Amino acid sequence: MHRADDFDGLEGEACAAGQSASQPAPQDRQSTERRIRLESISKIEGHGSVDIKISDGKVKYVKLKITESKRFYTQAIRNKAAISLPLMTSRICGTCSIAHLTCCSAAVEDAVGYVPSEQTLLLRQLSLNGMMIRDHALHLYLFCLPDLFGKDSVLDFEGPQEEIIRKAFAVKGAGNNLSKAIAGRAVHATFAEVGKFSHIPGAEDVKKAVAELRSVRDYAIEFIEMFYGSGFKQEHDTDFVALVNKDYSFHYGELGDSSGTRIKKGRYFDYLDKVVIPYSQATAYEFKGREYMVGALSRMNLNKGSLHRQTRADASRFMGAFPSKNVYSNNLAQAIEILHCIDSSLELLESHAFREESAAPVNIVEGEGVGVLEAPRGTLYYRLSINKEGKTTYGSIIVPTQQNQISMERSIAELVGSNIGKDRKFLEYEIEKLIRAYDPCMSCASHFLRINWK
Repeated sequence: MHRADDFDGLEGEACAAGQSASQPAPQDRQSTERRIRLESISKIEGHGSVDIKISDGKVKYVKLKITESKRFYTQAIRNKAAISLPLMTSRICGTCSIAHLTCCSAAVEDAVGYVPSEQTLLLRQLSLNGMMIRDHALHLYLFCLPDLFGKDSVLDFEGPQEEIIRKAFAVKGAGNNLSKAIAGRAVHATFAEVGKFSHIPGAEDVKKAVAELRSVRDYAIEFIEMFYGSGFKQEHDTDFVALVNKDYSFHYGELGDSSGTRIKKGRYFDYLDKVVIPYSQATAYEFKGREYMVGALSRMNLNKGSLHRQTRADASRFMGAFPSKNVYSNNLAQAIEILHCIDSSLELLESHAFREESAAPVNIVEGEGVGVLEAPRGTLYYRLSINKEGKTTYGSIIVPTQQNQISMERSIAELVGSNIGKDRKFLEYEIEKLIRAYDPCMSCASHFLRINWK
């Protein structure tokens, strides 16, 4: 575990007056010590920075700092009505608000002993599929795709490359519109509630969604090919953790890891250990006492045989890449998941007749409940306590980026350690590209990169 005395702080080590942040101070030019600071990492969700210290040819530390201000949402939900809690917690994140809404709803239902109908669970799967398509497309096509073409951003694409961006927005738009048809909105959905959906998609909604998903399916396969051929590689030996199930669904299953451990819902939190990161605004986690990774790569490593049959058929030549320890395979796994979500949604939409149903009322009683599902960036946990008045007395929310924080630090240390002699521009680009591969979500913004060297 990380302890405060494991790290040498960088506070007070500002550049000498009048010197550029990117130039070494004269007294340091003969030193074997090297400092790297990445501020406002570009093309990720939110704000983060990295401090790195190299001494005598070795990486002394890597400090990944989640620099968003603390938001205290686990305190904010206390004494709030449990029945309306999911609509509140969906505001935690704009990119994956449907994941928070669904996971919180599942925790409330678990606490009060409510079992949703089969149709409600099916609609949840469809809304999660739409979110995955949209969110993965944003990360892959707008944040990571420029790396494949040696560009700074998609705004630099020109000529034939502009057609690639058109296809990228078409895939992302199909995910948006699927979520709108099923849940009312792509972000902060309005139809999904505890125990039910207040609106059922009509035949015309289904028809439009099917047509649009079919129109972008070939594009999704083209993007899989691109990420498969990227050649990027940074292997990291870690434990991979995800929900394991029979059909690659995102909202049910047993928690599993790459060593074969399978954990039932009541024992999830016995395996998760909080780790205080003294220099970061986020608490990290270990699984069974060691660092681990969650996300698409973990899901693919543990569940690739459960992908939709049509996905397995059309992406068969890419499946040999898994299981993988290559962090960049997370991008390939997300690209394959987009195709799976398209195929899964097409089957669900075409094989079910959606009908208005009279859902049993949700009677809020005293209890404790757990909700767990796979958000785009990995496993999301909710644990809630509800009192007799139907108010929330306690809540614990563990998001994927917290769980990946230690793994990201160690991957960066390995990358830098194997490239000590490389020039500054190479290192700063490779560090940032590696962080992007984890698809971290600090908040809902992205900024440009600045690195200060000493």
